[in-house]
Amino acid sequence: MAQVQRMSRLMIKTLRDDPADAETLNHKLLVRAGYVRRTAAGIWTWLPLGKKVLENITRVVREEMDAIGGQEVLLPALLPKESYDASGRYDEYGDLLFKLKDRKGAEYLLGPTHEEIFTQVVKDQITSYKDLPVILYQIQTKYRDEARPRAGVLRGREFQMKDSYSFDTTDEGLVEAYQLHRAAYIRIFERLGLDHRIVSAVSGAMGGSASEEFLAPAPAGEDTFADCPACDYAANTEAVTFRATPVDGSAHGPVEELDTPDTPTIETLAAHLGVPASATLKNLLVKVDGEIVAVGVPGDREVDLGKLGEHLAPAVVELVTAEDFEGRPDLVRGYVGPQGLEKVRYIADPRIAAGTAWITGANKPGTHAKNVVAGRDFEVDDYLDVVVVEAGDPCPKCGTGLKLDRAIEIGHIFQLGRKFADAFQLDVLGQNGKPVRVTMGSYGIGVSRAVAALAEQTADEQGLCWPREIAPADVHVVAAGKALQTELALDVAEKLAAAGVRVMVDDRAGVSPGVKFTDAELIGIPKILVAGRRSAEGVLELKDRRTGEREELTVDEAIARLTVQG
Repeated sequence: MAQVQRMSRLMIKTLRDDPADAETLNHKLLVRAGYVRRTAAGIWTWLPLGKKVLENITRVVREEMDAIGGQEVLLPALLPKESYDASGRYDEYGDLLFKLKDRKGAEYLLGPTHEEIFTQVVKDQITSYKDLPVILYQIQTKYRDEARPRAGVLRGREFQMKDSYSFDTTDEGLVEAYQLHRAAYIRIFERLGLDHRIVSAVSGAMGGSASEEFLAPAPAGEDTFADCPACDYAANTEAVTFRATPVDGSAHGPVEELDTPDTPTIETLAAHLGVPASATLKNLLVKVDGEIVAVGVPGDREVDLGKLGEHLAPAVVELVTAEDFEGRPDLVRGYVGPQGLEKVRYIADPRIAAGTAWITGANKPGTHAKNVVAGRDFEVDDYLDVVVVEAGDPCPKCGTGLKLDRAIEIGHIFQLGRKFADAFQLDVLGQNGKPVRVTMGSYGIGVSRAVAALAEQTADEQGLCWPREIAPADVHVVAAGKALQTELALDVAEKLAAAGVRVMVDDRAGVSPGVKFTDAELIGIPKILVAGRRSAEGVLELKDRRTGEREELTVDEAIARLTVQG
């Protein structure tokens, strides 16, 4: 038997107007409908209805993780600094970590993710190959000191996450665990009613051989992904690659210097010479762990610093400053060219293929050079896909122009390999009696992010519109009147609950029917059952929250209909 939630006793305060600081749909509606309350920047209180939605998502995640053999544990959120020193991630995370000391001066942090601690747990508990493979998971609060928390619960400093980890002795076992998680994630997001895309991703500082993201398309999303309309290719823009082939550069003449005063930017250079920006070579100077590095891209494209950082992780990438040019006469600000650069690593986008010719800086003030040919006049140390991906860029798989969409990252799976096992010397005794280094996978789902993503994807002009699986109730019964309607509404609610249907009933006294109807739309429970003007006849109105379809039913018909649907 399910319980009846009576709104006369429920702690809920709905708002007619959007919060002043709310920019995204989920932020506006979750606050207005009484699901969450802001405690501080990036820190949220989950109110009774919000906690039910959060727990429903958690239940689905837990059921599917258990179905693939996952074992649930609960690790501490307060973690010792030395564990993250051992992996090198204390410095990698930098300001994103919440750091603290105890009264004795020992250093700790609030866990942003738990690869290190899971590795140590397995090292302590498992010593033989006979005990592997194993999948461990937890549903835990994580902490990251976001510089600009935004979008309500979508990007907070404290958030709910499911993180799981697979441990095996072979690479084949890792791939199998990865595929188990991939299939489980598909089932989870289908059950939650989330429209999602699986896209290729870069592993970055996490390391490993393979990585995919699960993205929920939404205008409020902070991720951009590329999708091919002609084939099944999809990737985070940081993972999109460009296939370039060398061209014959023998027809290009020798390098010729051009007098180009006051043209330190691509725009001023292209205007001065009357050429398209795409004919020029842009050279961006950055510092990689303090060392100056030049990055070359076509002049009509921008360097994606996030993408560059992912490629070079765990190294720290930052832009050069005016001070970095001091004492470096070989670096002429605004007129840098790859030819003749000394002691500078040169990274180029694949579009700067061998044999291509460019107009670029001549490493002299007010001077550029043309017919500068890659492979003839300068060498590229490393080719990396570093441009900002644009709509229409060719699909790496079939060549069709890509389209770009915004999305919310709701899940990420990694084949970590042995990065963390190496850091903590995680070995087990193998079949031959010799130590075997364990290989790992890491798999995350943003539980609280899923709430925000669902709100973004399913809401309409009236309010939230939850899928049944995660809604705080199956049916919202509204008593649209006085004593008779309230008595009928409570009676129907009890009968539905006895049949196992989750019910919320609006039995609030002194609240007008108009306000009750508005709140029912705002709260977003899938079915709305109204005890209204025909209550004396025992007739109710059933409304589908998503479609708006209405029909009149007797009490018995309504109970039968909703019980079958439940």
